[in-house]
Amino acid sequence: MRVTIGQINTTSGDYEGNVSRVLRAIEQAKKDRADLVALPETAVQGYMSFDWFQDRDMVRSSLAPLEKIIEATEGLTVVVGTVRPAEQGASRRLYNSAAVIRDKKLIGFADKTLLPDYDVFDDPRYFVSARERRLFPLKDARLGVAVCEDLWNDKTYWKERLYPHDPADELIEMGASVLVSINASPFNKGKMGERCSMVSHRAQAAGLPIIYVNLVGGNDGIIFDGASIVADCRGDIILQAPPFEEFYGTVDLDCGVSDDRCLPGNDIEAVRQALVLGIRDYAHKNDFDKAVLGLSGGIDSAVVAALACEALGSENVLAVMMPSPFSSRGSVEDSEELSSRLGMKVREHPISEAFEMLSRELNLAAPARGGESPAAENLQSRLRGNILMTISNREDRLLLSTGNKSELALGYCTLYGDTNGGLAALGDVLKTEVYGLARHYNLESEIIPRAIIEKRPSAELAPGQFDDQSLPPYDLIDPILRLYFEQKAMPEEIIAKGHDATLVYELLNRVESPANEFKRRQMPPTLIVSRNAIGIGRRRPVTHRYRRRPPTPDERARLS
Repeated sequence: MRVTIGQINTTSGDYEGNVSRVLRAIEQAKKDRADLVALPETAVQGYMSFDWFQDRDMVRSSLAPLEKIIEATEGLTVVVGTVRPAEQGASRRLYNSAAVIRDKKLIGFADKTLLPDYDVFDDPRYFVSARERRLFPLKDARLGVAVCEDLWNDKTYWKERLYPHDPADELIEMGASVLVSINASPFNKGKMGERCSMVSHRAQAAGLPIIYVNLVGGNDGIIFDGASIVADCRGDIILQAPPFEEFYGTVDLDCGVSDDRCLPGNDIEAVRQALVLGIRDYAHKNDFDKAVLGLSGGIDSAVVAALACEALGSENVLAVMMPSPFSSRGSVEDSEELSSRLGMKVREHPISEAFEMLSRELNLAAPARGGESPAAENLQSRLRGNILMTISNREDRLLLSTGNKSELALGYCTLYGDTNGGLAALGDVLKTEVYGLARHYNLESEIIPRAIIEKRPSAELAPGQFDDQSLPPYDLIDPILRLYFEQKAMPEEIIAKGHDATLVYELLNRVESPANEFKRRQMPPTLIVSRNAIGIGRRRPVTHRYRRRPPTPDERARLS
């Protein structure tokens, strides 16, 4: 059997554009004389359509876009993700389905059974779980079709499973000889390798080929990496689609013909590609061709500038320097040097005069060493935020905010100041990872000036001010935050890995602070590159009195 992968980049609600991409994959399959073409989950409507899936007009028209696809399938079998109306009286209005189309006829649907509600997923809010499974004959094969999560519950692979039953295993037991899995699986650090291992394991264990096609592209802050896989009946990977780009490719399901290509082994490189794709798609899908950012001379804005230039072209990126009375000359010079190396436009809008005038008007004391006048410090940040938003409005530029995850987690940011923006490019990137990205950019040549990477981090809002006067060192903060966010580790589990107990409770209570959650609620969409990220993947109340504390001796005894 010859199979074509259609790893396409969809946009929520763009039926015409999404269907045209599906048709492109079908044309490629016909050119390659394929028997089957597989396309991602909800390829027609766009996976991240959220509560549009509850609108009656979307439900009513959900199958209409399939008509063009059906007409294009002469001599070919197509498996494509769509939604379809549920039966009258169902608890939800839609099934999340794979439509199986052959030779201009709709053969039937394979509906999704396992509906995830963790991290960024909320499938039970929109979809009805499948009632049954079926196989689809194709030539001499019996095709089993699994929609995303239905492949992800293999009892022989996962130590802990989220669901009691395994739809993919049921398809195999029914006699499937080929398994097609259509997916909208978002990017997380390390996930591409995990997927590859899982698919290979299941194919080898079941002794059948698995076609795993995944969505690609940025949708708000969620980034789909593609990296589709085909494994043969021995578990060998015979096709590995490139990550972070659209891909139409064809492969024969012959055992023992391995593909030399493999997944990226460098997590920093994968994160870079994800962020570039996220910026590009967020801008273009929201009709922005140009971007603007504040350039401070610090590491965060330098890395965002490099990412933006790569995503949109340096000619479309504007960097704005806004020195205050406390900005060092070195920061201005470093910003100018970075702009020159990246080839982007740069402007200077000093805020000293406006800051001094408003400080007098509002009777604010000048910031002192150590930051003893937070209102005056915040005023500087908000002046900069106003300048950037004005440029964004006037010139139709997407404003990229530059704060990193470590600062946002701990509230080390100014509401309506440096948090202003249309997209938080580094909102899910820890400070130490920002440095990793900078060094990665400099592997072949020095793109980001060494002075920016080596300088002591500072917001420069007061004389002699540095981050480590308000925060512990980032190399102590970030491992704790990584365990807490990405692994949902309890304080005791973090401490058991060698972290100071006092610091662990101090940081976690600072993360959970109502004031800091209030700030995060008003952040722009954040590009997500890890599990349980700030934003859609993590939900907390603003108003609460919850505090982390060490267990009492009695509680410790019960836990043990």
